[in-house]
Amino acid sequence: MSENRRPDSDSELPTVARAADLRGQIVAGYRVLQTIGEGGMGVVYEAEQETPVRRRVALKLIKPGMDTGQVVARFESERQALALMSHPSIASVFDGGSTEEGRPYFAMELVRGDPLTEYCDKHRLTVRERLDLFLQICEGVQHAHQKGIIHRDLKPSNILVTVRDEKLVPKIIDFGVAKATSQRLTEKTLYTQLGQWVGTPVYMSPEQAEMSGVDVDTRTDVYSLGVVLYELLSGAQPFDPTELRKAGFEGFRRILREQE
Repeated sequence: MSENRRPDSDSELPTVARAADLRGQIVAGYRVLQTIGEGGMGVVYEAEQETPVRRRVALKLIKPGMDTGQVVARFESERQALALMSHPSIASVFDGGSTEEGRPYFAMELVRGDPLTEYCDKHRLTVRERLDLFLQICEGVQHAHQKGIIHRDLKPSNILVTVRDEKLVPKIIDFGVAKATSQRLTEKTLYTQLGQWVGTPVYMSPEQAEMSGVDVDTRTDVYSLGVVLYELLSGAQPFDPTELRKAGFEGFRRILREQE
């Protein structure tokens, strides 16, 4: 599993120093091998589990200094969302809890792969091969929706492509801003303040960009999938990221609402 999301994908998280290098240390029974990704609230390590089975895992920990009530609730929500799902196109969770220092963690499937568009371009996949991958992604998102989970941050960097038994398999990762539609994912209070990003602007649906407090539904993921498909087939995004940044806060929202 890799966490290469940019900080601007979730600006409500406070800024903290980079996570410490834990290589060689034992964390919650896992021996840390290396850092493989870092996001707004957590850091992901490649680690080795020795008992009861020997395997390599992706170990995600809340960053030091990030253990506020809101961040812990967000982290536990992601962990529970992953535990509810079981699909070949969604990274699996194996274990979870808190370290001796009280930092929440979970161990999940280690996915060795490249972001969707990067993999397709590097290996010069045909249109048919790209569509075959995209259909698997849609099936994974549909599974999440059937479990009552909305991802809310679908984008190529959150979809890694790996090879299993000589077959290309996409893996959807990073349910850090996921939302439950039919149940509570954590007993802790989890809320989103108005006027703050949840998601990544270029891939965000108009209703998600509104930030009006109105609940979004599964269609927001379908919109994001459409943007991903657009980029996968054309090599460009439907809205120029540079122009969106130049437009400013209100301009960006207006573009998403009004432009075809």
